[in-house]
Parts: sequence; structure tokens; C-alpha cells
Amino acid sequence: MPAKFGGTSFKDGPGGTMVVRVERSRKVLREVSAGGEVEVSGIVAKAKVSISAKIGTETGITVGHEYRRNVTSGKYGHLQYGSWGYSVKWAKYETSADRCGKKPLKSGTAKLPTSEVGWNYGETSS
Repeated sequence: MPAKFGGTSFKDGPGGTMVVRVERSRKVLREVSAGGEVEVSGIVAKAKVSISAKIGTETGITVGHEYRRNVTSGKYGHLQYGSWGYSVKWAKYETSADRCGKKPLKSGTAKLPTSEVGWNYGETSS
């Protein structure tokens, strides 16, 4: 499954400590709008006056997720951040006319997405 942050991966080493932080920022805007119209008429002309006002507040929200790992001496740490989902098995059957038996037609596994994200770590020699 692709990561919510565009498929983020990191490599560090050889050896040492890997510290990786992924942050997501979002702005929340709250806006209140008010308005009204007044019509003025006179002997010569008729005018329409419109009044409106907007009041807004904006708040920034940052969510972070940090991972720390000691990389084995002489090795490289590989770290991916994303959503791996989960696997489920499925099968399609044909039921007999008397509804007492069934015959398998197809089966397999499917990968279903999840809204959770996390880290996947491994080490290599290069």
C-alpha cells in the first residue's frame, strides 16, 4: 500500500544510530460571514447598498511520528514509512442445485488498505 506521505524511505549507515521523523501539517480555517442589504429610494434615484463582513481564524496542526534504531556496525539500515494493509483469503464457490454441496471456482488473497501508518526496518551489507 502506498504511504500517506508519498512512499517515504530512508537509508543510513554503515553503523550508527538512525533517527527519522515524519511530520504532517494541516491548517484548519474557521470563518464566519455576515451580511445585509439596505434599499434607499428617493424622488430622483434608487440605490442599493450591500454590507458584508468576514471574520476568520486559522490554526496550524502538526502530527509527528519518530523512529530511532541502532544500526549494526558495518551494516546499512533501511527504513520505510507507510501503510502495509493486511491480507485476507477469499474463495468463490458454486452451490449444487440441492444446496447440499459446493464446488470451489476460484480462490486467492487480497491486500486491503488500512488507515494506520508505521515503520518497516531491515539491514543489508550495502
